[in-house]
Amino acid sequence: MSAIDAMPGVGFPPRAVHDIPADRTVIAAVIQWRDKIALFRRSGNLGHDSGLWHCITGYMEAGATPEQQTLEELFEEAGLQTKDILGLLPGPDVVVADDVGNPWLIHTFTAFTSRRRLKINWENDAYRWTSPHKTKRFSNRVAWLDNVLDATGHVPGIPALEPGATSGWSLGAAPRQEA
Repeated sequence: MSAIDAMPGVGFPPRAVHDIPADRTVIAAVIQWRDKIALFRRSGNLGHDSGLWHCITGYMEAGATPEQQTLEELFEEAGLQTKDILGLLPGPDVVVADDVGNPWLIHTFTAFTSRRRLKINWENDAYRWTSPHKTKRFSNRVAWLDNVLDATGHVPGIPALEPGATSGWSLGAAPRQEA
């Protein structure tokens, strides 16, 4: 993935956030239990990012709000029901670019749970609880995971990458758009 400065108005035209198509709009939720966060290893059954560690993600479905989509993905991928979620804290919307420069809009969240044991579905083949400052030990993680963790406050102080950097995606926080 190529890294670019994706802050609206810098790497993309100011209206770019509004112009990102629905098929490139996703949610990313970091699950937190006590002082740990859950990382999930993507299953070999998936066509992309197999074997890489990430948070809960999902494409936005037509008619769903980011919060509704996040709750659905938490249930599908981690078995968390509404009663298991102590709080759902929205983070900033993040814009990143894929390897061909197309912008993606990511609605970020932290889901606080009362459950230590999660029930993963076919999309993941494992999960691990870890301290946020130890996520770098998971060397095989999706390129944008650090950006989501930074946006949600789980890995503070990660500097954004400069244009042309190759070690991951840079991010720009975009204001939350009301539907």
